[in-house]
Amino acid sequence: MLRFLPAALVAFLALLTTVLALASDAGWWWAAVPLLVLTAIAVSDLLQTEHAVLRTYPLTGHGRWIAEALRPELQQYFVENDTDGRPFDRDTRTIVYERAKGIEAESPFGTELDLDVVDREYLVHSMAPLAPPAPDAEQPRVTVGGPDCAKPYEMALLNVSAMSFGALSGNAILALNEGARIGGFAHDTGEGGISRYHREPGGDLVWEIGTGYFGARTKDGDFDPERFREQAAHRQVKMVSLKVSQGAKPGIGGVLPGAKLTAEIAAAREVPEGATCISPPGHRVYSNPRELVAFVARMRELSGGKPAGFKFCVGSRVQFLAVCKAMVESGVTPDFIIVDGAEGGTGAAPLEFEDHVGLPLTEGLLFVHNALVGCGLRDRIRIGASGKVATGADIVKRIIQGADFTNSARAMMFALGCIQAERCHTNTCPSGVATQDPRRYRSLVVSDKAPRVARFQAATVSSAQRMMAAMGVRDSSELRRSQLRRRIGSAWSANYGELYDWLGEGELLADPPAEWRAWWNAADPGRFEVDYTSLPGVNGRGRGPTSA
Repeated sequence: MLRFLPAALVAFLALLTTVLALASDAGWWWAAVPLLVLTAIAVSDLLQTEHAVLRTYPLTGHGRWIAEALRPELQQYFVENDTDGRPFDRDTRTIVYERAKGIEAESPFGTELDLDVVDREYLVHSMAPLAPPAPDAEQPRVTVGGPDCAKPYEMALLNVSAMSFGALSGNAILALNEGARIGGFAHDTGEGGISRYHREPGGDLVWEIGTGYFGARTKDGDFDPERFREQAAHRQVKMVSLKVSQGAKPGIGGVLPGAKLTAEIAAAREVPEGATCISPPGHRVYSNPRELVAFVARMRELSGGKPAGFKFCVGSRVQFLAVCKAMVESGVTPDFIIVDGAEGGTGAAPLEFEDHVGLPLTEGLLFVHNALVGCGLRDRIRIGASGKVATGADIVKRIIQGADFTNSARAMMFALGCIQAERCHTNTCPSGVATQDPRRYRSLVVSDKAPRVARFQAATVSSAQRMMAAMGVRDSSELRRSQLRRRIGSAWSANYGELYDWLGEGELLADPPAEWRAWWNAADPGRFEVDYTSLPGVNGRGRGPTSA
């Protein structure tokens, strides 16, 4: 309650000086009038619904806008210090905030960024651009559902990435799902189960199951197929997803202390209230690639034929190729695979895992796409990309790199009003997004924030469409590798067709190229263990990734 102390003190002083002015000396009005004005501002802050920070920090919250006024002077600092897994740069945050508010971001006098920086990427426009789609045109969709899927789903190009109830507040989940309902895009539940906050608005859900099997678990923590069948049958659940690993902390599970396990979170996860809730590092439902593929197929069967897939952050290439071999061997494939980049992550994770474990999205996405093409499976499996996707340019780049659709987490949080205070793990989120403190999440007003989420998604997809039109492309399927370039040195750049080697259809099955042969030969669909001593150093034909 200390956050209300400044406003309370101002109100007390306003009352005191007003009494003194009325009772003794009119000179006190010089102090009373400014204090009364400040008191009125504090009351207005508490009653308004647009700015969560002001509802949480009446009066003092205005310091945020003072800081934002200084942003031009801080821009270079943010740009120079923006690295994978760390905060978004100023321009990206501005784009998200303004689109969520229904304002199109404009920049006078051109860019202030150094476009000659090595590794900077840019899209290639056409001298014969096309007219962009009309503002009221329907969003493009991607059909997710392979040959074994009975109920395909039409996926938007940009969707809400996995964020659990528990990591986010109930009001945040309500606003995200209502935004998804308004905008007609999908909302990934995260591994924390399907809560009432996911259900009440009625937006489309991608139900994610993690190692804790929350929402579909036995008392001993095993997977409960009947409970899964019951939950997956709900009309809102459009797809089911198995979380193998996540970008922020691949290879480890999570712990939610009992003190933070409220009755509502316990109900969503179907665990005892007040008991420490543990997500193990690995799964019990499979122990090798064949079992992983079979379990995803079982999820599809139990869901009544809805699209089923898995999400992972790419680590060992040999292990994923083993999964591909299991698919080829059985003829069974997931309907989608979501590639989570190591630069992703919205909640708390060990800093060393955030910075040093897992492949960045670009590298992982390129590998997964090529592996599926090389195994002749790409036409059966849709690929989603998740990891610092916030703008139309991000969508276009990820599609060129191999994705069919994208998911966004942090940018969706920005649309909710997140100011990137990086206090998600402390339960003291100033904007009410990542907290279970009712005195804080009350500041996030769902009726105000849900339309912002919908506006941000629509404006970002529209931006991607405008960019594609500027590139001379009518549809995302027409994008080509040559239309994305990366600066390699101070003197030259190259396009993605030149930078990386792209496998041909079925090439791994017919005759694996030299730089893939060692990985392919080491991949065993019967085990995840990799004998790294059998893998010699491999030099790629191009500049693509070469580690195991």
